[in-house]
Amino acid sequence: MDNSITIGIIGPEYLYYKMKHCLKMFPNFQPVYRMSDHLYDATSFTKELSDMVDVLLFTGWSSYSLSRKCIPAHIPAHYVPLKGAGLYRALFEMKKSHSSVKSISIDSLKSLDIKRVLEEVNEELTVTSFDGITSVEHIRELIDFHIENFHSLQSNGAITGLKAVADELKRLNIPAQWVVPTEDDIIVTLERALLSTEKRQNRETQIVFGLIQIDGYHELVSQISSEHLIQRQNLQLNRLILDYVEELEGHLTTLSGNEYMFITTRGVFERVTQGYKWLPLIEEAKKQLDLQLSIGIGFGLSANAAGTHARIALMQAKEFGGECCFIVKEDRSVFGPVELSAPITYPIHITDNALLKKAEQAGMSAIYQQKLISLIKRKRQSQFTAQELAETLGITARSAHRIILKWLDAELINIIGFEKILTRGRPRQVYELTDHSLVTPSQSGGKSNETY
Repeated sequence: MDNSITIGIIGPEYLYYKMKHCLKMFPNFQPVYRMSDHLYDATSFTKELSDMVDVLLFTGWSSYSLSRKCIPAHIPAHYVPLKGAGLYRALFEMKKSHSSVKSISIDSLKSLDIKRVLEEVNEELTVTSFDGITSVEHIRELIDFHIENFHSLQSNGAITGLKAVADELKRLNIPAQWVVPTEDDIIVTLERALLSTEKRQNRETQIVFGLIQIDGYHELVSQISSEHLIQRQNLQLNRLILDYVEELEGHLTTLSGNEYMFITTRGVFERVTQGYKWLPLIEEAKKQLDLQLSIGIGFGLSANAAGTHARIALMQAKEFGGECCFIVKEDRSVFGPVELSAPITYPIHITDNALLKKAEQAGMSAIYQQKLISLIKRKRQSQFTAQELAETLGITARSAHRIILKWLDAELINIIGFEKILTRGRPRQVYELTDHSLVTPSQSGGKSNETY
């Protein structure tokens, strides 16, 4: 298995050899360098490397801040921060070239780092620190800060974290030194970059358990006239499932006459299902064999966790009415049904006090309440009548009226008017979900689904 990770390095040419030296300690990284002393090249480099690398590393905050709007969401990006260690070299170079410097103006470094370095090197310098934002957008402000301090005799030298500022100050004959990251700073950032990509790769190889059940199996068997026909149907279903599991690059096991289990990895499952949007097995079983399947998919960091989550997901599919697929992720959040165009998402556990209080007022569990609201939102019916609610939830009109009364008391819905009807009878009241009911699972202590 190829464990190499392509890393894009963006920064000034001055740091090329230092970056190259530090990367020798990370054999898993395959670097792609884009180095330029022109800061604004960082944006075009970022766009160029976005389709080529697994992770991006900027040698400083300035190039990172300039390019971050161009960084795709799926690519981890890091920058090498300036620490106090980089100040040692800057001070040494400053004293070596300008021994008369007794007071300095500094940007890009924290006051505590500056104070600690000066104490350690036993330097008695008067320091004026820049209090504003150090970024590319504020280059002119930084330059003016150093110029003002120099001309007002508050300083007779400048130390900056931006090469463009140092270059301009030197052009104006103001002693200036550019602080660059140390090898230690670079190594620490490379370690973080490695960890972020390894976590992503670990998720790709995360175990996925799948449980497949035939809905109403025993009733179906009782209707088939011979054992031979039962075996033939089981064989056809086994072949259908096996073909799909092969597509998932997984392993299939028959647990009983009506239950199958397969194991695959999360990366493959996400790619084959196009980010949990498409699972044709259920439809194919219905079309080819006139069988209804329920599927539970479980993600987990261990086989035990994935298997447990698969069983929970299968129960969710059964509770939904069968002939569908649900997923329970490693954080125990529920996603499903997979094969529908607008799946719902809700948590298994809710800890948000506001939601729990509303559920208590409505006289039902917070999970059940959120599940019902998710179903309504899946139908895109934020406005509905009692009859429409009954049809959406698959319940009687009387049960729908009971839910509506509870939701009205809990202020989860409002009456917004009456439906105009052409036939005889009383006009139906129209209700609408309130803002209180639109709390998403991620806001309520659970984790919402992620689409990849």
